[in-house]
Amino acid sequence: MNIPEISAAEAAALINHGEWIGVGGFGPAGAPKTIPPAIAAKARKEHEAGHPFKVNIVTGASIGASCDGELAAADAIDQRLPFSVNPEIRKAYNSGRVRYTDLNLSDNATFLRQGLTGPVDWGIIEACDIQEVRGRVRIFLTAGIGIAPTICHSARKGVFVELNTWHSTKLIGMHDIYEIEAPWYRSPIRITQPVEIIGMPYIEVSPEHIKGIILTHQPDEARSMTPSTETTDCIGQHMADFLVDNMQRGYINSKKLILQSGVGSGANAVLGALGQCSEVPDFNIYTEVLQEEPLRLIQEGRVVSASTGALTISSEHLKNLYKNINDYRGRLLIRPSEISNCPEIIARLGICSLNTAIEVDIYGHVNSTKILGTKMMNGVGGSADFTCNAMLATFTCGSTAKDGKISSIVPFCSHVDHTEHYVDAVVTEYGVADLRGRCAMDKAKALIAIAHPDYRPLLNDYLKLAERYGGHTHHVLNAAFAMHDTYRRKGDMRLTDWSEYIKE
Repeated sequence: MNIPEISAAEAAALINHGEWIGVGGFGPAGAPKTIPPAIAAKARKEHEAGHPFKVNIVTGASIGASCDGELAAADAIDQRLPFSVNPEIRKAYNSGRVRYTDLNLSDNATFLRQGLTGPVDWGIIEACDIQEVRGRVRIFLTAGIGIAPTICHSARKGVFVELNTWHSTKLIGMHDIYEIEAPWYRSPIRITQPVEIIGMPYIEVSPEHIKGIILTHQPDEARSMTPSTETTDCIGQHMADFLVDNMQRGYINSKKLILQSGVGSGANAVLGALGQCSEVPDFNIYTEVLQEEPLRLIQEGRVVSASTGALTISSEHLKNLYKNINDYRGRLLIRPSEISNCPEIIARLGICSLNTAIEVDIYGHVNSTKILGTKMMNGVGGSADFTCNAMLATFTCGSTAKDGKISSIVPFCSHVDHTEHYVDAVVTEYGVADLRGRCAMDKAKALIAIAHPDYRPLLNDYLKLAERYGGHTHHVLNAAFAMHDTYRRKGDMRLTDWSEYIKE
């Protein structure tokens, strides 16, 4: 191939202040690891010389610490979208140093193609192999895709490929690369089964579009999941009982159970608990991120097949997957995020979604992004994509946080990402609140019943006070955020008296 092999520093030298960079991968899986730190090093030198230097970053979702952490620490990011879990960049969002756009992941690639995000100047992609065939270059990705295909085809100045030999070329054939057609009157996306293949196992571009290959040998930066707890085990059992009850009632076909699970240790543990429940039949997964428990369940045969946007697992687990890759062929596919999160497919497959809430209010609205309504945690990610289109949309959360000082069930969410219209059920360690077909007051009673016992009297007192004001959803506007305000002032939501907030 007539493509130059260059260093990360040489790639960074070509990138200018104010340019847009598209970064491949989804979470730490498949994220480039050498060029972003080189860009951060360049930013520090420019700043020391008194020159401005910031770039704009668009990714498939969150990204590894080598990108978000390094660039945020170097004050090298102006704009960032659409999602991140890195603590360093979270500080930058919440201090106003980075202009952050929270975006549904299903919209991300389309916005790029339409130019709504802004023109992408450079792409940075990680690959396990790169081949030239009949004058075209095929890029074989690693453990995550994100918006890599769209980046490769949209980057105006070209693409840098980090060829990472840590990842096994055994991954070739495990990807299904497909980009959605441009509007309008698009053809249907013909996925009717979780691991039905509709695309190609590689991204194809012209050789001239690749501006350099950077050789690397680095593992992904995903960490092992936190072990399950008594709380997550209880939530998992309640979720299992709820699914079984829905199957017995005929709401879910037991032979066609397809689950989606959100990101994080809690979601990973809940899915693992479901797999341990003998009453839950073997099931399929169609999701955006596959973590450690689902992969274990594939090997055990509990998960029949799984479609995902990324393998967000520790290096040890990923090495084990590569070693036993033939156990997964035909049962596991990695897809771009616009396909893993596609509303059309989610609705067609009849998926049951399991996502995580920060807080839920007594009428069923969910906050999944902002602490006390102001501090960004991570972003909405793909939770809205699944919640709005799933056949059964559920949210899980422990009933309290911060050693009981915060209640996850509150009178009114301090920020709303998912309205009551799309939330079918909420699960805590105290049970399931099935909200389907219930009026506002019945929803409130069901949700208070699964709140922590320390907070149930407080929430019931609020509801009784709010009933005096009438309306369809009863609220005391002066007191709706009293629990949040009490935590802000005293460090504990358990206020002792509503009277200071009740003003006629």
